[in-house]
Amino acid sequence: MQEILQYLFSGTTSGAVYAVTAIGLSMLYRATDLINFSHGEFVMLGAMGLVTLWVKYSLPLPLAFILTVTGVSATGLLFERFAIRTARKPDPIALVIITVGASIFLRGVAMTTWGKDSHSVPAFSDHAPIDMAGATLLPQSIWIVAALMILVLGLYLFFTRTLTGKAMTACAINRQAAWLAGIPSDRMALTAFGISSGLGAVAGIFIAPITMNSYDMGTLLGLKGFCAAMIGGLGSLWGALAGGFVLGILEAAGVAFFPSGMKDAVAFLALLLILYVRPQGLSAARAAKRF
Repeated sequence: MQEILQYLFSGTTSGAVYAVTAIGLSMLYRATDLINFSHGEFVMLGAMGLVTLWVKYSLPLPLAFILTVTGVSATGLLFERFAIRTARKPDPIALVIITVGASIFLRGVAMTTWGKDSHSVPAFSDHAPIDMAGATLLPQSIWIVAALMILVLGLYLFFTRTLTGKAMTACAINRQAAWLAGIPSDRMALTAFGISSGLGAVAGIFIAPITMNSYDMGTLLGLKGFCAAMIGGLGSLWGALAGGFVLGILEAAGVAFFPSGMKDAVAFLALLLILYVRPQGLSAARAAKRF
């Protein structure tokens, strides 16, 4: 029982990390119908920004948080304005290739800026680990889960209760019809990139204390976030939440039965099996578009 509970805690923490990454991908897809394969690098920029501002320059955590999210969001805005919008043939394949190229570019810039060494970040609070029935729960895990729930609820209210959120959804469903209705589709896409990049930064900030932070950390996180989004139903924020936890718990359970080196393979095997049974993911197609 103790081991099962420990695996559950570990899977929940990993699942929250994947879910926070997945909601940024799903949010952008919901608003622009684009899959951003460089999203993991924005998560990396959030973590490395916290390393620089909070650890190196000793800024207060709230100020470091705001500056990091603002800087990463601005990077996302520049990416949309000068890479995505200027594409001569904005078909899906070309845009995917652009996002992959952006991932390689951002990783190279990060390696030049922060080097190849890994960096650690202290926990947000100095509380001792919580002991529950012999299993250990880290306080930082509670921070991650709480941040995840707030982000998902906030995005849900944004898309369902605000005109800007509804306009973004309209642009994703039919960009030309939205433009004819007077919705500035270019501005909506720019806003969506800024929000998605900021969400990536928030994910990086909250996971920084529980992982070693380096220039290449975003690659695997981006892939795991994509898996979680696909499992839950790409475009559904609640699906991204469910997909992240399913993936994290399956990985933790896989460690119990397979060598630890197979942990990453479990994620992609789970993706293949779930999509084979339910190609649209855990969320129905209607829910993936309109909640």
